[in-house]
Amino acid sequence: MKQYKVGYLIGSLARESINRKLAQALIRLAPENLSFVEISFSELPLYSYDYDADFPPVARAFKDALKAVDALLFVTPEYNRSIPGGLKNAIDWASRPYGTNSFTHKPSAVIGASPGAIGTAVAQQSLRSVLSFCNSPQMNAPEAYIHYTPGLISDNGEITVASTEDFLRHYMEEFQDFIARVLSALPNRA
Repeated sequence: MKQYKVGYLIGSLARESINRKLAQALIRLAPENLSFVEISFSELPLYSYDYDADFPPVARAFKDALKAVDALLFVTPEYNRSIPGGLKNAIDWASRPYGTNSFTHKPSAVIGASPGAIGTAVAQQSLRSVLSFCNSPQMNAPEAYIHYTPGLISDNGEITVASTEDFLRHYMEEFQDFIARVLSALPNRA
């Protein structure tokens, strides 16, 4: 089976983020042919087109990290019914300068956890809209809005509720299949 390298971006910059825990759980449950690397954006300055002529080294490194992976997994919380500002800033950096969009034909999936009853449903819709504009093919089903309760995910990434573990394992299997379909149909030009 073909191996795929997946970059994952955690929308929250908080060290103890529940979405960081969710990312670790997803990695544990993923099929063996998926390898993972976190792509951090915490050091990026606020984007301005003034940088387009000469990206700072941290932004070039960020774009290089995106280029080095086959697919992207976004694991994000919901802030004020949208995505965190840091994540949006990172997407803006990655999509610029014009003609160098890092997301073109790069398969992606969106998931998130929140203590709220609807999980991260509204943030995910916001992120999907941005990724659509950036020409990133997205896994639209299954959708995954994780209602986080204390103890759902252990510190080492184990899911403590069997039905949630089964759902997330299935989600990652579907993501693997989606990556294979996209990469067999579209050349990755990012």
